Amino acid sequence: MEYKRPERVADQIKMEVADILARKAADPRVLGVSIVHVDVSPDLRQAKIFVSVHSDSDERGVLTGLKNAAGFIRSELARRMTLRRVPMLTFAMDRETAQVSHLLGLLEIVGKETTPEEIGNESNRTTPGLSVPSPLGGEG
Repeated sequence: MEYKRPERVADQIKMEVADILARKAADPRVLGVSIVHVDVSPDLRQAKIFVSVHSDSDERGVLTGLKNAAGFIRSELARRMTLRRVPMLTFAMDRETAQVSHLLGLLEIVGKETTPEEIGNESNRTTPGLSVPSPLGGEG
């Protein structure tokens, strides 16, 4: 697999923005924000940064704080990165992490309700009235 330049730039932006938010952000709305993923356009002019919030913060307030800090973050990126043009930054909430954790919770509930014996017995079940042909040629 080829490692393309937009992916390298996205990785560097992810690390730098996380550091900027952790060390230099003064807005309390952006505290406790994690950078989950960064998508950079092929021409390196746009970067969409997906974030997640650890606490029960207001997502809209967090996005507003990040939007207000975008200029500052972009100027910090310009100092830290060697790019001709620093991409325009847009922020969005990461929904995949919440969906995955919800699905894992559901699987855990189902796993608790089903015992290992039931799982083993399910493979031996047949539908009543349905004959399953035997691999040896007779009916089973």
